[in-house]
Amino acid sequence: MKLSRPVSWFLTAFGVWSLFVWTTFAKNLWKDSGGQAFVNGDHSQPTAFFWVHLLLTVTSLLLGLAIGWIGVRGLRALRGAAAAEGTAAE
Repeated sequence: MKLSRPVSWFLTAFGVWSLFVWTTFAKNLWKDSGGQAFVNGDHSQPTAFFWVHLLLTVTSLLLGLAIGWIGVRGLRALRGAAAAEGTAAE
């Protein structure tokens, strides 16, 4: 299956965006001092809120990496196909 150039770029951009958003979210979750993620801001006592959102973050990061990798592979395949066409035309 071949991906078009716009689809490959979209998937790659989605992967980069996902990495940026979810790493920022994880940093903010860790810095939480309002009592949602940790009991009284004590990092040794995470709450259920923390565990659920950590699982959400890890899952989203893995999916973002996979989707971004598919996009990168699509772009590399298109570049390889273009190079092969250029060589065959000569």
